[in-house]
Amino acid sequence: MAGRAGLTAALLLAALPGAAAEFAALQGHGGPVKAIALNGDGTALTASFDYSVGYWQDGAPTWLEGHRAAVNAVLWLDAARAASGGDDFDVRLWDLATGESTALTGHKGKVIALAVSPDGAWLASASWDGTVGLWPLGGTGEARFLSGHDGAVNDVAFSADGARLFSAAADGTIREWDVAGGAQLRTVVSHGFGVNTLELGPGDAWLAYGAVDGGTRVLDPATGAEIRDFTLDRRPILAMAATPAGTALAVGDGEGYIMVLDTADWSLERDFRAATRGPVWALDWTHSGDAIAAGGISDTAYLWPLGALEDATAALGAGERSFLDDPETMTNGERQFARKCSICHTLTGDGARRAGPTLENLFGRKVASVPGYAYSPAMRSLDFAWDETTIDALFDEGPDHFVPGSKMPMQRIAQAQDRADLIDYLKTATDPERARP
Repeated sequence: MAGRAGLTAALLLAALPGAAAEFAALQGHGGPVKAIALNGDGTALTASFDYSVGYWQDGAPTWLEGHRAAVNAVLWLDAARAASGGDDFDVRLWDLATGESTALTGHKGKVIALAVSPDGAWLASASWDGTVGLWPLGGTGEARFLSGHDGAVNDVAFSADGARLFSAAADGTIREWDVAGGAQLRTVVSHGFGVNTLELGPGDAWLAYGAVDGGTRVLDPATGAEIRDFTLDRRPILAMAATPAGTALAVGDGEGYIMVLDTADWSLERDFRAATRGPVWALDWTHSGDAIAAGGISDTAYLWPLGALEDATAALGAGERSFLDDPETMTNGERQFARKCSICHTLTGDGARRAGPTLENLFGRKVASVPGYAYSPAMRSLDFAWDETTIDALFDEGPDHFVPGSKMPMQRIAQAQDRADLIDYLKTATDPERARP
């Protein structure tokens, strides 16, 4: 097995007929990897909690900046263009040569998944505002929003002819829509657990979906008849990806496993643990279908040759998220920081491509004053300094109430003692002089 070489080199090998893919790592993001899309020429796209899209070529990333919150979805429109969707409610179209983007606005909730029609005429978006967005890519026509789900929409997929669209939602349904008119045609699936992800086989031969209850089910999309049920005691199912030829289906779950199914006879081909800690959010295949790319709570995505999955040795979660280990040596204040703050913030002057600014020299620092960080207008409008009182209020009320319009995730620390312990820890950890060994 190769070492953690540049991902592009491995992808190029995998894209060549008869060449063997190598194990590789895609390193550079400052937060969890939420989505990954590989291209047949060996380039790759990644979406991350750090607000960035990574465009990987020649062994190095170009960072595409434009989203104002975590990026959840990314896909190729063609060799020169990409699309992404994020927690800022926006869909963005990217010119990969220039790094410039255009925002498609109209959703009122985070955009969690995208799909492009086979002819490239339409882009579909799944949003937690309960709607499906349909965006014309040909330069004419207006965006439409399809309503009918009673809950957050988690995934979308076009039929093989592009005339119909399937959507999966937290209301436990998969629905089919007429793309031209926008009418809902039928409810394909309805049960008591939210559906997180779906995948259509070539020629609409099958429809697979993954649900909150750990269910991985395959059905005939024309009749709704069940073909196979791969439900395991691992939940939830978070990601699915079929090989370009549709011969295999990869399924990722919240407990760090990736299951590979042979679609010819719907047998379980492989089942391996890719992450000892945390979920598998991102999945894709190389163009040749001989290697899987995956991402999760780690800042790094990985590529595994299909024949070496058993040697993956828990790479996705390896040693990057201390709050998942929760060691006994942690003080309560350190534990609160690890759980509530560490994904978005560093304690040193280097922001490390995190979603939030560094916390170095936090106490006494004027709000929204770290040079080079793109603060939200809501944060820039404030006029106070961070101290024990303001930090306590931030986590007592929650960022969405303390600073309405902030980019900070909605979270609280309910117990006063936990907040006090966090503040005591930050007093030392964010002071370069006191934190120095």
